[in-house]
Amino acid sequence: RRRAATEVPTSKKMSQAKDIYDYVKLDFQDLDHEIFRVIGLSRSNKILGNKLISKGGRSGTVADGKLIFKELLDMKASSCILLHNHPSGKLMPSTQDLDLTKRLIQFGKLIDLPVLDHLIVTDVGYYSFVENGRM
Repeated sequence: RRRAATEVPTSKKMSQAKDIYDYVKLDFQDLDHEIFRVIGLSRSNKILGNKLISKGGRSGTVADGKLIFKELLDMKASSCILLHNHPSGKLMPSTQDLDLTKRLIQFGKLIDLPVLDHLIVTDVGYYSFVENGRM
């Protein structure tokens, strides 16, 4: 009985970008500044953690790859989803977004911790790098 009372409920399996967006949209709602988050996933794509990496200003935030992958390694993630918001409501990725995503994908491959997608979140929707052929 004690074990049942203390067990963590099993998390939902994430199979597409919409699942991730529905899971995180409240974390990003009504923000007037940028934030960067990372979700760590198990081998079966169940969520192991949802960590805030950085908070920034209205037009950007710092996403340090070392901090991102440290958090993922700490949660024993097998893969990850990158997330950040655009307070402006613009869904298209910037050149900096594209460059950062490319670098993080390369590093993830080196340490066998793949980046499965990168979502840009706004109050009205999301942009998935995978769904839009950017990964």
